[in-house]
Amino acid sequence: MKRLESLSGSRRTFLKSLAIGSAAGYAWLRGSDARAAMDIAAADMDPPGQWPRMDRRPLGATGFEASPLLFGCGAALALRRRDELLDAAFDAGINVFDVGHRAYYRNAETHLAPFLKRRRDEVFLISKGLSGLELQPGSEVTPAQARQAAATWTKHLDESLADLGVDSVDAYYLMAANNASLVASDEILSAAERARQAGKMRFFGLSTHQDQENVLEAAMKTRLYKLAMIAVTPAGWYDWESKGIAPDTRSMSELQPFLARVKNAGIALVGMKAGRYIAGRWFSPFSNTEAFDAYYDKALLSAKLSPFQRSYAFVLAHGLDVVNADMQSMESLRENVVAAANSETLFA
Repeated sequence: MKRLESLSGSRRTFLKSLAIGSAAGYAWLRGSDARAAMDIAAADMDPPGQWPRMDRRPLGATGFEASPLLFGCGAALALRRRDELLDAAFDAGINVFDVGHRAYYRNAETHLAPFLKRRRDEVFLISKGLSGLELQPGSEVTPAQARQAAATWTKHLDESLADLGVDSVDAYYLMAANNASLVASDEILSAAERARQAGKMRFFGLSTHQDQENVLEAAMKTRLYKLAMIAVTPAGWYDWESKGIAPDTRSMSELQPFLARVKNAGIALVGMKAGRYIAGRWFSPFSNTEAFDAYYDKALLSAKLSPFQRSYAFVLAHGLDVVNADMQSMESLRENVVAAANSETLFA
């Protein structure tokens, strides 16, 4: 059993006592790690290789043994390269990296490309493209709309490959798939199958922030989707439009039978937005860090973890295969690694 380690627990002053001219210092301060080292020193933090280790877990039916924590590259890389952060994540044991098309994530794929040039064979690479449609959940997509969506998604896939500097990704999602009719459309499914047969992607997936249960029901029936990134919290489904918990949602504990059925259908469940709600709205000084406490048991509440760590640990232990996190600093990276590493111990 792993030792429970909190973000605010014992910390070693890795670089503060390290002589700049020492051989050990230069060995670790290699290339892009120099900036990472200085960030770690400023935070009084131990280096990634000494952080708690995350056990690998199967990523659905893909055959890949994944770290429970995925690195969400979109926000972190939208404006600039962050090789030092990517290398630190890899050194900490993260082996799945998720990004997205330039139409939403600006230059994130281009900024990920140098890291991939060094690590492509060692990581599971996920990206995603949009349909180009503004569809409401529950509406019925027309054949013309579906053809347009398939063409846009295919174009995004080709552009993603070019920006990433690769011939193929491990998985490519239909992004913002909030409409079950589109998810199940013959046009989208045919476009995905053509891309798979052409070797542009190994697996087809989707990401959704709305109407998650209906979208997943539709995906299961197609038998083509192998991954689904879903916005879910300990309190239940997260809704992108309201930036809150979806009305009338079941809690994540109550969703267990449904999530198990999705996984049994061969779809890997990737979580996102696990702690978004408790952080409060963007640009707001207010947060509600106790919003999920009612869903936790005494052991989790007494663990030396931050509210955000608790949310990640909880969703990993309640139906998800892995969880995607937006990590833009060494502090948040380490915080989430600790949560992922301790999830199984906390819920043993």
